[in-house]
Amino acid sequence: MKQGITITLDKPRTLRYGVNALAKIEDIIGKPLSSLDLAKVGIKDLLAIVYAGLYHEDKNLNIEQVGDLIDEYSNLTDIAEKVGEALTLAFGKNEGK
Repeated sequence: MKQGITITLDKPRTLRYGVNALAKIEDIIGKPLSSLDLAKVGIKDLLAIVYAGLYHEDKNLNIEQVGDLIDEYSNLTDIAEKVGEALTLAFGKNEGK
């Protein structure tokens, strides 16, 4: 099982990006992950990425609820940082590259 990164929203939640979450992101955004520039990701794409990363632990969440949780309990800068950490865990680091 992939490791995740804990974020605090309405409660502690874990962002985790296994194969199913990555496929869910591609389904939502309608393009391969390889086409995303994570340094320039838009709000819709970021929301899709967060939603897919949380889906494993709460399949009742929908994407709008995730947006509401971010608005209520966090901010986009902190969320983007946590997403970056969780995606690094999923893909691993390319040491020396």
